[in-house]
This record gives sequence, structure tokens and C-alpha cells, in this order.
Amino acid sequence: MSDSENAGPSLEEIRALVGEFPEADAEAGAAAAARQAELTKPAGSLGRLEELAVWLARWQGRATPSMERPRVAVFAGNHGIAARGVSAYPAEVTEQMVRNFIDGGAAVNQLSAWVGADLRIYEMALDQPTGDFTAGPAMSPEDCARALAYGMMSVEEGFDAMALGEMGIANTTSAAALCLALFGGEARDWVGRGTGVDEAGLERKIAAVEAGLDANPEARDDPIEALCRLGGYELAAICGAAMACRLARIPVVLDGFASTAAAAVLHRLAPGGLDHCLVAHRSVEPGHGRLLAELGKAPLLDLEMRLGEASGAALALGLLQAAVACHNGMKTFAEAGVSGKEA
Repeated sequence: MSDSENAGPSLEEIRALVGEFPEADAEAGAAAAARQAELTKPAGSLGRLEELAVWLARWQGRATPSMERPRVAVFAGNHGIAARGVSAYPAEVTEQMVRNFIDGGAAVNQLSAWVGADLRIYEMALDQPTGDFTAGPAMSPEDCARALAYGMMSVEEGFDAMALGEMGIANTTSAAALCLALFGGEARDWVGRGTGVDEAGLERKIAAVEAGLDANPEARDDPIEALCRLGGYELAAICGAAMACRLARIPVVLDGFASTAAAAVLHRLAPGGLDHCLVAHRSVEPGHGRLLAELGKAPLLDLEMRLGEASGAALALGLLQAAVACHNGMKTFAEAGVSGKEA
């Protein structure tokens, strides 16, 4: 991705934006919570749908949230680590699946259409994979900054929520290495079978993650360094998109393990850095459950999914739409002429 003639933002310039993260609109959230208390139902009876409506109100800055214009963004990139035999599929599948997305033939196409979401696919130099992080950094600082900025530029005004997902053969290996650097533990704590590797493939993945940390000890000391040295172009872009959404107060729905790992960089950079994000589902990848515990995030769904490509995030948008439909469309006790709870 390097291009010396097109100097982009530096990592330090991007890092500084974290200090500008706004908080949610407490007044809008309080108004939404007050409305929930008056709707024709026992308090809390809609469970997390009530929480979702208030959460959307807080980040959209309006007491009556909207989910009429959701967007799904899928970032695709290739990983040099794939040459280590850590995936059940060859690296060329990334580009082949991108063509499938464009042709409308993938799961995310069907799920995005089902929720009426605007689907965008972002290819990231598929002919230029990142470096093999067992031999050194996956990305140069310049390339990492460029990928972060690319993700930031994907965020436009006017959308009610943004679902973030990825496509990239070997990116669960990259995500596992990133999580190991960010949160510690052992490589085995974070590595799973991804696209379905056998036992030998699983051991290769574990060895690659261990070697990646050995080759890049600086990754343990700084979240941005971890992203540069162990991440991928698409993971950096997801992190950048999540940053831009926070700056614009756009609610974010993260997909599975790889997307959550990419966004976890913001959690380590700033307290509350992921308050504007929720996690769509718990992936079958064992590292995802551990990561959710580290982030203090409860996923909306647990359907034993592990596809990636924002499939779980697109599906979860339907739950946000349901939450908004109930919040905005139900009558209050007074409006319906229904007696409230006795004191």
C-alpha cells in the first residue's frame, strides 16, 4: 500500500484523535429512558430491546432514535501470514469472495437486503498482502496510518448505525496475535480453528502467533504498535471506521472475532473507547468469548456463527430496528388509557 508521493496522516495524528472522542448525549438518553418507563409494558419486560433503544438515543443524540438508514461496511485485505498454512483456504479466496460480494451472492448480501441496509465493500490492496509477522512487522507505520485513514473516510453523515465486518484469509490468526499483545495470556487462549483447520493447522496457527509476538515484542507495549505489527489492512480500516463513527457519534455494530479484535485497540487506547459500539454475536472462535469478557461486552446473539463478512452484524441490525419500532411506536399508559402499576 505504500505510496511515497501521497503522504497521508501520521499515526501520531490519528492517535491524537482519540483525545477528541465525544461522550454520548446524556440528555437524549434520559429522555428515552423516561419514555421507556411510560410505555404499556411492565418495566424491563422487553429486556435488552429497551437498553438498545436508550443506547441508540444516547449516541444518535435524539430521544426518538431512528434505524431507517443503516449501513454495512465490509473491509477486505490479504495477510502475509497466510503463507504459513494457518487457514483451510488459500489466500486467493479473499479476492474471489469480494467478487461474490459485488455480484450479490454472499450471506452478507442477503442479510443486508433483509434489514434494508446500504452495503459497501472496500477492497484494500488485495494484490499486496501484509508482511509475514513472524519475520517482522505486518505493516509499516505509514501503511498502517493509511489503512486507518481509509477506514475513517468510509464513514459518512446521515446513517443511523454502521455495521463493521471483514474478509481476509488468515485474519483470525492476525486477530489472535493482536489480542495476545493487547490482553496477554497464552497463544492457545486466543487461537481457534477459523475457517476449519485440522489439528495440525491449529498447531501451526498457535506457533505463528507465538512467533509473531517473539518477532514483534514492541506490540505488547502500545495498542497502535500492536495493530501495525500484527494486524492487517482490513483490521486497521475497521479500527479507523470505529474511530470516525465515535467522532461523529454514529452507533457501531461489530461483527465477530476479527472485527472485535480490531476495535479493541480503541478500548486499550482510551477508557470508554468502545462505548459507542456493541457486539453483534459471540463467534464460535474461542478467543472471542475471552475478548468479550476483557471488553465487558455482552453480545446480542449466540448462533454459533463464524462466517465473518459482517454477517452477524447485519443480522443484529434487525434487533436494533425492532428496538426502535417498539420504542417509537408503542403507546404510553396515558395514551392508551391503560392503568399503570399500582403503588
